[in-house]
Amino acid sequence: MLVYILDKDNKPLMPCCPRIAKLLLRDGKAIVTQRTPFTIKLLFGSSGYKQEIILGVDAGSKTIGLSATTDKKELFSAEVQLRTDIVDLLSSRRQNRRTRRNRLRYRKPRFLNRVSSKNKGWLAPSIKNKIQTHICIIEKLHKILPITKIIVEVAQFDIQKIKNPDISGVEYQQGEQLDFFNVREYVLYRDDHKCQLCNGKSKDKILNVHHIESRKTGGGAPNNLITLCSDCHKKHHEGDLTLKVKRGQLFKDASFMGIMRWVFYNNLKEMYSNVILTYGYITKNTRITNKLPKEHRIDALCITGNPIVKRLKTYYCVKQVRKHNRQIHKANILKGTEKKLNQASYLVKGFRLFDKIKFEDQECFVFGRRNTGYFDLRTLDGTKIHASANVKKLKLLEVRTSLLWERRKQVIEKHGIFLPYPNEG
Repeated sequence: MLVYILDKDNKPLMPCCPRIAKLLLRDGKAIVTQRTPFTIKLLFGSSGYKQEIILGVDAGSKTIGLSATTDKKELFSAEVQLRTDIVDLLSSRRQNRRTRRNRLRYRKPRFLNRVSSKNKGWLAPSIKNKIQTHICIIEKLHKILPITKIIVEVAQFDIQKIKNPDISGVEYQQGEQLDFFNVREYVLYRDDHKCQLCNGKSKDKILNVHHIESRKTGGGAPNNLITLCSDCHKKHHEGDLTLKVKRGQLFKDASFMGIMRWVFYNNLKEMYSNVILTYGYITKNTRITNKLPKEHRIDALCITGNPIVKRLKTYYCVKQVRKHNRQIHKANILKGTEKKLNQASYLVKGFRLFDKIKFEDQECFVFGRRNTGYFDLRTLDGTKIHASANVKKLKLLEVRTSLLWERRKQVIEKHGIFLPYPNEG
């Protein structure tokens, strides 16, 4: 573990060991500014001695890998888990709005007021949030470390090549839906205009295109659609028939990386002048050459160009969570035409959801609150510490933010046994 230092003007200095920080705090020469990552601020002038620090960023759609190194040792290591619930929440909001408008009043349909048609460079909220999180975490590191260079790995995917390895030349301009009016016509043609459940035995001539996964979660891509006759379609939704078909391969993560890589890089370039791009095949070669395990933070270490420096014993697991729940009432109407509140109290016994607390000498987070004063405590990976801990035994360590920080030990798995890294520092 390292302690990060700021000078009296809040500019980052080279980190120090815990013993030096303890002496500075004991002598009143420094104060604590934040607990995780542990950072202190000097109350006197400093020479400002600095080394070259390279920050490696393994960009991703679900997890970000981060590592900051000098030419001798690692100074920071972390993995950031991004939010994956935004698409589902926006779909629920859209559904609730449509229901409310249809119930309360007639609203003339409008199709020319879409934000995407007005603003060039518009990004979907889920993609925009992930790009902002990448930038936010890099900004936080710049506040505690004097970073001199940022190296970002961006992935490049050829989705058409993944679907058809033999594709080449003009075939890239001729997609699978070429010469079809819409997706429905293509799906009917692909399935030979036959019900894929009964194979035409019901003799129902009316054909429907059914979503294998709900449109809310699976989207309207052809690999999520299947042809069913009206009779089988009705029985399936009534629960009389089970559809034993799995949807095709998902390309959400590949699509996200294709969209975000240049937006992220250009935004980062505007903020910092020392940004360099690298690619996944270079990182993979470095990792395999040095016989390192496949982890996001290890990839980030390889990206820095210093894969064999003295490693840290711990790393930070950072999880992004939703900060506010804006839905006031639940969608279902209870008996007596009343709606149940969807929002819990702001504070319950002085605690909020995801507050970092100490319970029986163990640090964990509040995952559930009860007005009776008994809380559900867990770690960030979901491990239960206590399902009903008394509030009197809890001590508040940190108030919740949108990024939750947890320090973990670095281990590797070899033949089913977990061991410390051989070159840890």
